[in-house]
Order: sequence, then structure tokens, then C-alpha cells
Amino acid sequence: MIDVLVNGACGRMGRAVLKAVIEDSELNLVGAVDIMEGGDAGELAGLSKNGVIVEKDLKKAIETKKPQVMVDFTRPDVVFESAKTAITMKVSPVIGTTGLSDAEKEELKKLSEENNTPTFIAPNFAIGAVLMMLFSRQAAKYIKNVEIIELHHDKKLDAPSGTAVQTAEMIREVRESMKQGHPDEKEKLAGARGAEVDGMHIHSVRLPGFVAHQQVIFGNLGETVTIRHDSMDRVSFMPGVVLACKKVLSLSGLTVGLDKIMD
Repeated sequence: MIDVLVNGACGRMGRAVLKAVIEDSELNLVGAVDIMEGGDAGELAGLSKNGVIVEKDLKKAIETKKPQVMVDFTRPDVVFESAKTAITMKVSPVIGTTGLSDAEKEELKKLSEENNTPTFIAPNFAIGAVLMMLFSRQAAKYIKNVEIIELHHDKKLDAPSGTAVQTAEMIREVRESMKQGHPDEKEKLAGARGAEVDGMHIHSVRLPGFVAHQQVIFGNLGETVTIRHDSMDRVSFMPGVVLACKKVLSLSGLTVGLDKIMD
């Protein structure tokens, strides 16, 4: 059994993670942390009470509950410090919170190596989203012009999404940097063409009703190819979260991306 603590337990993703951990026979929920302290983790997950009470102090919870793994679905402005706390206390973070900068990831990598405590980060824990990214990288070998549209609920704090950024990075691996569109193109309204990464454009949509969605559109002479993934429910992320909890302790340093641990 792997002892797990969930950080950000009262959020929508946190509650789904609580349920997934409680219901998995190989995982043992030992702690839950959130600024909204006091609730029973079992009840938050929509299950019966299990006696794991949500605490506010992450460091104290780690000291008393002694988890092996910390799953983090908190906020972009707190995840870095939470991850550092876990690593220095020899607890392996499984991070689903997006918004970490390259410099922060590099620091977590160094810290993980110094403390011999593996860290895992995934921009997206949905198996289908990983396939979407892999298919997009493959398609980019043959069709160079591409734009990314990601759509999320209006409570998401960062834009573009970690999935969109990771998709762009994977496409960059297989194609040379290039300027897309007309060379004299001008935005009549600032931001109309979205963010630009190596000539690719990324567009972010934030509306009620969405959960997490992305389409990668490739354009070629006389044809287009669209690769799309839709998460209609947060339960779609749970198999990936559970897999990461089971695999992280066998890794070393920093690992980024669910594809790195999928068989």
C-alpha cells in the first residue's frame, strides 16, 4: 500500500482525487490538506466518513501523517512552495496544478535529486489527452502549419493551459521554428491571434459549461486535420492520477508528462 496525502482536497479536482485514492486497493489515504479545513475526506469524496480530517498546515500534516506521496491540485501561486515542502520532507509530489515556470521546474528537479525524492508533473492526467499530444507531435512531422485551441471552465486561473503549452513543446521537437500566416498580418484588436510559440498560435477559451478540451488544427494545401480531446467529467483524469501515485516512487529526479510512465 502506498500512503497518499491530497493537497487541495476541497477543490473540484481534489475531491475527485480523494475518491479515486480511497477506492483504489493499492493506495491508502492518510492525509488531506486545504485552506478550507475541518471536513471529513470521505464525505468530501461523496463516500462514507473515513476519519481523515482536512488540515490547513501542509508541513504539520506531512510530519504527523507521514505520507509517501502528495497529490497536488491547488493553485498556480502556491504549488511551487508546496512541492518544495514535500520534497524536502522526503515526500514525492504528484503535481496536476499547472502554472509552474521552467525555472521553477528546474529548481524542483535539482531539489528532487538532492533529496533523492522523485517528483512527477503532468499537464494533463487524462489518457486521451496524452494520446492527443502524441498524435499531434506525429502529425507535425508531415504538416507544419498548426494552431491550438484550448477550452476550459471559467474558474481556471492560468492561460494558456499546461496541456496546450506541452502540446506546443512536443510539436517543437519535430519541426523547425517558422512564422505562420501572412508576413504582413496585423492584429486589429490586441490578442486576436492568441499567444505565439515558435510561430504557432495558441488560443484560450474560458466559459461556464466546459471542463477541459483541446483541438490541434493542422493546415495543408487543400486540407486540414483536426485532433481533438474532450474531458466531460473530472473522473477522466483519475486513472492517470492513480497511475502516477503508483509509479512515482520508482522514478528518479523530475519526470514531466504522463506519457513517460504509460506502458
